[in-house]
Amino acid sequence: MQTERYGGYALWGHAILQQEGILQAEQFAASGTITEGTKVVEVSGVLGAFGTQEEAEAAGLAWGRAWVDSHG
Repeated sequence: MQTERYGGYALWGHAILQQEGILQAEQFAASGTITEGTKVVEVSGVLGAFGTQEEAEAAGLAWGRAWVDSHG
């Protein structure tokens, strides 16, 4: 999980391992969470599947920045 502060909010980028079978490559589902203080403000659904944990977490953070830009 990656976190960052942006526009007065805390953004969280999540990566959830998605593996259908042992012989298939790992995929990571991305999602994002936005908090303000101790309150959850918004949560994304699944944003897509990515080849690495870092890519998935970055996608969650990018979603959070876009949300703040349009709602914050």
